[in-house]
Amino acid sequence: MNQISIAVQMYTLRDESNKDFVGTLEKVAELGFQGVEFAGYGDIHPGELRKRMDEFGLRTASSHVPIHDLASDIEQVIHDQQILGSNYVVCPYIEERSEADYVSLIHTLNAAGEKCYRAGISLCYHNHDFELERLGDGRTALQTILDETNPKWVKAEFDIYWLTYAGENPVEWMNRYKGRTPVVHLKDMTTDGEKFFAELGTGGVDIYSVLALGESSGVDWWIVEQDECRKDPFISVSESMNFLKKHRESI
Repeated sequence: MNQISIAVQMYTLRDESNKDFVGTLEKVAELGFQGVEFAGYGDIHPGELRKRMDEFGLRTASSHVPIHDLASDIEQVIHDQQILGSNYVVCPYIEERSEADYVSLIHTLNAAGEKCYRAGISLCYHNHDFELERLGDGRTALQTILDETNPKWVKAEFDIYWLTYAGENPVEWMNRYKGRTPVVHLKDMTTDGEKFFAELGTGGVDIYSVLALGESSGVDWWIVEQDECRKDPFISVSESMNFLKKHRESI
C-alpha cells in the first residue's frame, strides 16, 4: 500500500471537468492525488494536457478508451498514451454483450493488446456487474475474457464495487489473476438495500482485504472512482483519499 500510487477517475468529476477541465486537474492535485485516470481529454491536445499535468505534479495513471478506438485506431491511442506518459490503457465496457460479441471483444483485445505490449503499454479490461453473468459453458463473461486473452497482452482493471454488487469476492478474483491487476478501481457500497456508491470506508465493501493484496498482486495504481455522488464530488473523492491516507499511515 505504501508504494502504490493513488489516482482519481475523472469520470467522477465529469460535471466539474465540463466546466473547467484544467482547473479540475489542479484541484485534484491539491487534494493529494498523485495521478488521474482519464475518460476523455476535455478536447485538449495530449501534448498540452501533459504540460499542465506536469505543472500540477500529476501523472497519468491510465486512460479509458472506447472499444471502437482500440479496434480502429490503436496506433493513435498508443501515441496519445506515450505523450501523456501513461503505461496503461483501459477498455471500459462494451455495449453489445451476446456470446458472439464477447468472442469479437476477445479478438480485439488480443490484437490491440499485442500492439500495446510491443510499445511498452498494458491494455486492461474494466468490469461492471454484467460481465459476471454466465455464458453457455458456465464461465462468467469476465473469466472468459481473461482466460481467452494472452496474459502478456491483456490485463484486468477490477472494479471492486461491481464485483461485490454481483455477489463476487474481489479478493478471490485478485488472487485468481494475481500479477494481472496493475490498476484497480476502489469503490464502496452502502449497506442498505439500494447498494448505492459510497465514499471509501463508509460502506460494506471489504476494502481492507483488497488493499492488503496490493503489493503481492503487483498493483501499480489504486484508482478512486464514485460513479455517482450524493455530496459534492470533490468532497466525496477527498473523503476517499483521506481514508486511504489514514490507512497508509496505520500500516
